Amino acid sequence: MRKINTRDFRVATRTTSRDINRHIALNLIREHQPISRADLARGMKMTRGVVSVLVQELITQGLIYEGATGEAARGRKPTFLHIRTHDRLVVAVDVRFTRTYLMLCDFSGRQLAIENFETVVPIAGFVKDLAQRIRKLLRRQESGVTCEGIGLVVPGMVDQRTGKILNAPALGWRDVDIRAKLAAATGLPVHIENSGRASALAQLWLTRGETSGGHNFVYISVSDGVGVGVVINGELLRGRDHIAGEFGHMPLNLDGPRCMCGNNGCWEAYTSNLATLSRYFGWNLSKHSPKYLEDAERSSFTVLDLIACARRGDSKAVAAVLATGRFLGLGIATIINLINPDCLYLAGEITTAWDLIEDTVREAISERSLTEAASHTPLRVTSTQEYPRLRGAAALIAAPTFAAPRVA
Repeated sequence: MRKINTRDFRVATRTTSRDINRHIALNLIREHQPISRADLARGMKMTRGVVSVLVQELITQGLIYEGATGEAARGRKPTFLHIRTHDRLVVAVDVRFTRTYLMLCDFSGRQLAIENFETVVPIAGFVKDLAQRIRKLLRRQESGVTCEGIGLVVPGMVDQRTGKILNAPALGWRDVDIRAKLAAATGLPVHIENSGRASALAQLWLTRGETSGGHNFVYISVSDGVGVGVVINGELLRGRDHIAGEFGHMPLNLDGPRCMCGNNGCWEAYTSNLATLSRYFGWNLSKHSPKYLEDAERSSFTVLDLIACARRGDSKAVAAVLATGRFLGLGIATIINLINPDCLYLAGEITTAWDLIEDTVREAISERSLTEAASHTPLRVTSTQEYPRLRGAAALIAAPTFAAPRVA
């Protein structure tokens, strides 16, 4: 049960019930499209007349459209309903330590164009370069389509309400306002979020059916750093100061290697791509400068190359990958013990070695889980080809359309 916050609430009005029913209809269409009005009425347990009124309102709002006509054994042929996505575009941006990924997609997250380029760290240069690339990308699109906005994700803490990047250690950005500058440079609304939370948002909103993860799950993204998004009761957890889910900086060992955040022994310092490469090459992260680490991360030899070496039987590569798997499992077990989610999702380049590390990861989870049931929490690996962080950036623009109206 949820307590009503008497300092922050919204009272119901005469239109509240219709707003709720309209959003239910919209989400059912999204999950089951193409769907007829009759099937939608059955799914909502409402009369066809009432549902037809809701559908017409959604059509008028430009959220759905009528598609092909189906066959019927008798009576009127059904007209199928679809979410309007093909002419509503979103620009998605994934900023990483070394490279930035830029994608143009439709409102469903379907990729239309993608590119990547070296990350420009100085803010003024970053905004100028990115705005030019976005304008060029949009100029190549056919007329008659609308760009709804820009979703941008970063490896750091973000105040989603103001768009201010509170602290992105890997980039050296602290208390930075990119949103207003990028919006002014492009003429488009901009939404900014932590990459881990955005990935969880994509799993929640842009994945259809049972694979969506339900209403209680944790999404873990391992790349240049470790991003974690937590969804509780269908809502993304942000916390009072917008740092909820920063499990990448929970300490595994206070005397461990230095993390990008400046502390020692963070989970990220044991499991990120840089940590895995450091283990292979014998780098001591605690003794190297941020500039050295940046150059190392930009090296042509990547964690994917390391995994390829492991598959060829390179014993040092195998040991490095398995060690990362063990530390991943230890951290995941802590998350399970704290959150007790219905399931967890794991993404990132290291998952391309899942056949090599799965047993090690699961053994570490079993070793540190507090109960037998907890040790069997479902853990699902997502494909690196799906660009979960970019899809998360797109979800920042698309998801609010489908979100439940807030009452009380």
